[in-house]
Amino acid sequence: MLAWFLRRLGQIVPTLLILSVMIFGLQQLMPGDPALTLAGEERGDPQVLAQIRAELRLDRPLPEQYLHWVARAVQGDFGFSWRIREPVAKLILEKLPVTFQLAVMAFLIALVIGIPAGVISAVRRDRPVDWLANGLALFGISMPNFWLGIMMILLFSVQLGWLPPSGYVPLTEDPVQSLATTIMPAFVLGSGIAGVLMRHTRAAMLGALSQDYVRTARAKGLDERVVVGRHALRNALIPVVTLGTIEFGRLLAGAVLTEQIFTIPGFGKLIVDAVFNRDYPVVQGVVMATALIFVTLSLIADILYMAVNPRLRSA
Repeated sequence: MLAWFLRRLGQIVPTLLILSVMIFGLQQLMPGDPALTLAGEERGDPQVLAQIRAELRLDRPLPEQYLHWVARAVQGDFGFSWRIREPVAKLILEKLPVTFQLAVMAFLIALVIGIPAGVISAVRRDRPVDWLANGLALFGISMPNFWLGIMMILLFSVQLGWLPPSGYVPLTEDPVQSLATTIMPAFVLGSGIAGVLMRHTRAAMLGALSQDYVRTARAKGLDERVVVGRHALRNALIPVVTLGTIEFGRLLAGAVLTEQIFTIPGFGKLIVDAVFNRDYPVVQGVVMATALIFVTLSLIADILYMAVNPRLRSA
């Protein structure tokens, strides 16, 4: 177990190294000159542009710029924002709790809806409840987040006045108001993931219910709830764990449209503002942090595999 864990950690390092090269290289393909953006009204002065490029090391060769950035990133220093002159790591740490709260709420909503619906749909296959669950899953998958968000604002904020239409209150300041400002965007994000989880859970459960060990458990006279919950569901959760970690990583990466609609100051808004302002250090820092989150979640998924399936631990 320890040897496997060390091997997995060893795979993370070259993965992040390759990702860092891709992040830095692809960013150089972005159109526009950040020095012109930062110069503002003085963009026509060559001396000002040269000074800005020298301060930001834009006049150095690309390999030197990359090595300088990686050396600092390894130490947790992603540089300073060119636009607001604040450390990128500080900006990430300020926005991450916001997106983390929203992602956790959305993921819990998806789990509460998606997995039970998938199990019931598989157990009641080709019955009305199965058709209803599939219809709701298709609705959640196909419904655009921006449209659903606007409709929820019109209904619950404008018409009923139950929830605030936008804004964000930190959980530490006012838990009730914080939940009120994030429940709608969390449902918007969670509804789509719930549909995907439902479909995958249903497919995995149908495969598990047709296995010999399920028929053997039923032949022994075990209660149907025990057969479904302890034998079939536990094995069916393995592909769902993979999907769940990927979807949770996508949530942490920032739901750009949803955060824009509900004015949530999270990762999505941070990276959109950075791209429009040619703030390269912020873009690089946020994308690298997102890559690290995905790699970490992949490791967690492998650990959860072993917790769900004892055969993997023995292997």
